Amino acid sequence: MKMRPRLSLFCVPLLMGSLCVHAAESDWAAINEETLEHFQAMVRLDTADPPGREIDLTQYITRILDAEGIEYEVFALEENRPNIVARIRGNGSKRPLLLMAHQDTVNVDASKWTFPPHSAARDSGWIYGRGTVDDKDNLVAALMSMVLLKRQNVALDRDVILLAESGEEGSTQIGIQYIVDEHFDSIEAEFCLAEGASVVRQNGEVFYASVQTVEKLPRAMTLTSNGIAGHGSVPLQSNAIVSLSRAVATIADWQPPVRLSDTTTSYFSKLAGISEPEAAARYRALLNPNSPAGIEAIAYMKRYEPRNAAVLFSTISPNIVDGGYRVNVIPSDANATLDVRLLPDEDAPQFLELVRAAIGDPAVNVQWAARNERPGASTSLDTEAYRTIEAVYGELYDAPVLPVMSTGATDMAYLRARGIQCYGIGPGIDAEDGPLGYGAHSDQERIIETELYRFVQAHYEIVERLASAQ
Repeated sequence: MKMRPRLSLFCVPLLMGSLCVHAAESDWAAINEETLEHFQAMVRLDTADPPGREIDLTQYITRILDAEGIEYEVFALEENRPNIVARIRGNGSKRPLLLMAHQDTVNVDASKWTFPPHSAARDSGWIYGRGTVDDKDNLVAALMSMVLLKRQNVALDRDVILLAESGEEGSTQIGIQYIVDEHFDSIEAEFCLAEGASVVRQNGEVFYASVQTVEKLPRAMTLTSNGIAGHGSVPLQSNAIVSLSRAVATIADWQPPVRLSDTTTSYFSKLAGISEPEAAARYRALLNPNSPAGIEAIAYMKRYEPRNAAVLFSTISPNIVDGGYRVNVIPSDANATLDVRLLPDEDAPQFLELVRAAIGDPAVNVQWAARNERPGASTSLDTEAYRTIEAVYGELYDAPVLPVMSTGATDMAYLRARGIQCYGIGPGIDAEDGPLGYGAHSDQERIIETELYRFVQAHYEIVERLASAQ
């Protein structure tokens, strides 16, 4: 269905009063107040997937778009799971810029939260709640960029498009896949800004800004071991659980082939340039992974820096094991499900054969299992968009920019496959937060309030510089 906007307004009534931002200058203190209002409202709306209900947030966003006079369309494959495509038109001398963020979040176990997961509680400089760093931070930043462009009547060389999508957290068929397959003309663009990276802080200080330019491809693999059933009082060498256990242990210790890409080569080279000498030597050694120093550095990464190790090769994590049904019965079969993250250029059938060869046990059947499959593609580092991101982060964060490969999945994969150059960006996040249980998908998800505001400003600066008339 299509919705028509109302007339453009430059002074918008807020719950807290009236905010006027003039084209001549931006009052970032006032903008931060507006950002907080919208951000807390977004976090307080439960958009967990499953079960999946983004419509309340969609209606909140469209009310803002209406107030600002920003044109938009709403596309929905399922009534309660809509996608918004909003557009501010430029003169068409350059191809459009797409801003993408998802409305849904992963679900929660509310009993494990100190602050209620949809409270958007502010405490000691943080804002707590599901979606604060995945992905309502990017959603509010993209929305505020659209609002400020329109409110300040910025002359544009490019159309700027906002895609507020549903279903990213496991239901892509009603979100990005539906939009790409059925409404691609509404979002087609040269560049896209979305989630997938952050400004990394260590001990409260900015270390570097990461930009996601490529991501690994999630697959599922099953190991099935078959043996002879029998009485548990008479152990059998054909015990299916024993065979499966050996296979799982073997594959957990197996080292897949290491391959560097333009992104990972640049990442480790730049990381070495800003690290202490001992760490820098290890990062440089990774650039020659088959050397003795490289092999030693990989082993170190796997033990102490697993996130850095995970971008060097396709990874396998045994996450589900199922076998047996009572204590005195030897089962005839046992199963394990493995979370596989392939390098973007990995040959999936060949990788399956490598796993089978590594296990080397004909009693264990190795197969791919059903899982949402995403296309593989990467983004160039030599573009106007990447250089603009570097410049803005350098000015606002005084930080070097490192391109990164995401070990997780984002919906940018579908856009890259259609030729859009996509860059994942995000707010400042303490590197210590994730391991302490405060990161994305955790039971205490939170964002640093001042870093949210700084990210909104950085997002707008990137968009304005990329899209404004020269």
